[in-house]
Amino acid sequence: ALEDLEELWFALQTEMTQSGKISKFSVEVTNLDGSKSNETITRVGTFNLVSSNGYLTYNDEVGQVQPLPKQPAGYIAETASSFFNSGSGYSALYVDPSRGGILSLETRKKTLEEFFHEGKEVGYAITALLIIGLIIALVRFIDLTATSAKIKTQEKNLDTPNANNPLGRLLQIYHDNKSVDAETLELKLDEGILREIPKVDRGINLIKMFAAIAPLMGLLGTVIGMIMTFQTITLFGTGDPKIMAGNISLALVTTALGLICALPLILIHSVVAGKAKSVLQKLDEQSAGLIAAIAEKESK
Repeated sequence: ALEDLEELWFALQTEMTQSGKISKFSVEVTNLDGSKSNETITRVGTFNLVSSNGYLTYNDEVGQVQPLPKQPAGYIAETASSFFNSGSGYSALYVDPSRGGILSLETRKKTLEEFFHEGKEVGYAITALLIIGLIIALVRFIDLTATSAKIKTQEKNLDTPNANNPLGRLLQIYHDNKSVDAETLELKLDEGILREIPKVDRGINLIKMFAAIAPLMGLLGTVIGMIMTFQTITLFGTGDPKIMAGNISLALVTTALGLICALPLILIHSVVAGKAKSVLQKLDEQSAGLIAAIAEKESK
């Protein structure tokens, strides 16, 4: 009995000594697909097992070293890889004093992709709105930028109208009607500007509409999620909150997606609308100048 107590004392002393050391060694690792491979890992006291791929865990039941089913958040996993690959000096590392308990909870946290898919069909529809709105905004922004450049080029040569830009088409109306009075020319130029407005504003109101619809679709998803939550409560009661968690996630995720979709669309709509407004303002300025030139000729 005394010898057994001495062995126990030595074992405890050895464990305490080793728990304060960091050691690197090779061991057989059982991968998630069941295959096995020899890897070099680092043991940080009794806290963590670390490899170049992140954190590992030791399964007491089968006596195997295994990778975690899912690595924790990126900034945590990066410190593990950095710590393993460091040769000297100091390196930060997140340690788990619960011997795997906290890491296990970390791996159960949902990623942004998993949260996104919890929005289901309503979330996918909101995302489609965002993508379509961004494509329309990009196309209109490029088109308006090109139109503005053509107008600037046309301003340098007002005597030779070019039909590839709104100002050129407006100047063509002026050159075709130089002999008319100022009032008639004003009406014709106004008519020309009215024809150009739909081309300049094309698609801009659609972006604004998408920005308004997205939060409403998010609200629709919220209502659907709450209806499903109350249905679950009716069937199973409130004993287990996990049963209701999926429907509540649907309610909250769709609301967030609706706002995430609306915010950039509102900003982009303001930018594109401002671009279109500057083009129309340039047409109004040139139109007023042309009318003033005809009125001046008539006064003489």
